[in-house]
Amino acid sequence: MKKTIWLLVLNIVIGGICQAQLPERNAVNIEKYREICKKHIYKEMKGMYRQAGGSLHFPFLAPGSSQYLDMLWDWDSWLSDVALRQILSDKGTEADKKEALAYEQGCVLNSLSYGGMDGWIPIWIERNAPSREEMLKKRNPWKTNMHKPTLAQHAAFIVKNMGGDAEWLREDFYTLQAFVAKYLNFHRHKATGLIYWETDEAIGVDNDPSTFYRPHGSSGSIFLNCLMYKELQAMAYLADCLNLTDISIFFDKEAETLKTNIRKHCWDERDRFYYSVDLNLLPVEKPDIEGLYSGDLYLHVGQPRTYDCLIQRFSVWSGFIAMWAQVATPEQARQMVQIHFCDTTSFNAPAGIRTLSPLEKMYNVRASGNPSSWAGPIWINVNYLVFRGLLQYGYEKEAREVAEKTILLLGRDFERFGALHEYYLPDNGEPVLNRGFQNWNFLVLNMIAWMEGRPVVTEF
Repeated sequence: MKKTIWLLVLNIVIGGICQAQLPERNAVNIEKYREICKKHIYKEMKGMYRQAGGSLHFPFLAPGSSQYLDMLWDWDSWLSDVALRQILSDKGTEADKKEALAYEQGCVLNSLSYGGMDGWIPIWIERNAPSREEMLKKRNPWKTNMHKPTLAQHAAFIVKNMGGDAEWLREDFYTLQAFVAKYLNFHRHKATGLIYWETDEAIGVDNDPSTFYRPHGSSGSIFLNCLMYKELQAMAYLADCLNLTDISIFFDKEAETLKTNIRKHCWDERDRFYYSVDLNLLPVEKPDIEGLYSGDLYLHVGQPRTYDCLIQRFSVWSGFIAMWAQVATPEQARQMVQIHFCDTTSFNAPAGIRTLSPLEKMYNVRASGNPSSWAGPIWINVNYLVFRGLLQYGYEKEAREVAEKTILLLGRDFERFGALHEYYLPDNGEPVLNRGFQNWNFLVLNMIAWMEGRPVVTEF
């Protein structure tokens, strides 16, 4: 009998450990973990700094953790910089801000140093990376993914914080234009006007089912297209700062056209959500026949398709990025918040925003680094971008909910492990992978600044 009781107690204890929950979301805990986050991040911010050397001719920002120790990544460096500027706004001296500027600009200049007339720029650059010419001996730049469309946004963010001074970028602005033009000229679906991924390699949201293991050139990703919309706006801003008015007008028009196309093709009236679309349709062509013969049946001639893409109804977090980019109309945003953000059986989890709804059969939160797992786990950049999207449309209560969940998640991680991780389990906040990951995790400080009513640094 005693043995049975002890086994029961042991099972309860073990079960309690396995089912450990996040701290209760109340004022006392939020204050406690907010201060823990600030204490650790203020101390650790320079862990992102890397000196110039090898293939990286300028100092730069790295994500941290042993897996990404000495590498420049595309959207990582951009969002890391948004967090860095918040730290400098909170605690930095003028000397600190001056020192940081070289690392900020270096992220952009290192990437542009790998650019060329064809517009291709790699997604990441290692210190011992081969030259651009050597890279392109092993890959076709016309059939390979490249730096995500966040490079102009990163440059515009820096320029805006410099009061509009873009002169440091003038000599490389042609290379930046070639980069954006490559997306417009060679990664744009003619019928829909949407931008598509070439493959599923290193798309940032690695195993997003709308692209992962899909036919090449078939994914009109809502994530990619919203980034591109903001990239075009950033290009217009930079051109204005350089007094290149005609070029600014061109990019403004391209941005408006893309926004119209996203709304037309990616908004789903049935689900009231933004989705990626499938572009992998057979072309509409006239039948290849020599003549008509009585009784012969020629398929497709009576009613060829009248649509240019198909909605991919996968409940992926990136639908919310249409709010961050302000592509969604106010009414669309209202429906997305009421139907999707508030649904605790789908996206809304105790630790934040699930990257994939558990209602999808592809849902899987196990550890994976190649590809990194976006099939359900919590990523802090997702929490942040959804938080920012909610604020864009005035949903402050919901934004506060995301911010508070993020504070409890990361504060608890610091308290237990003295470091942050790359991503987390949605229901109990347990870390999954890569202790020491810094990067966009530090964006929790931007959320905290908003909650405290202090100046908030936001991306361009």
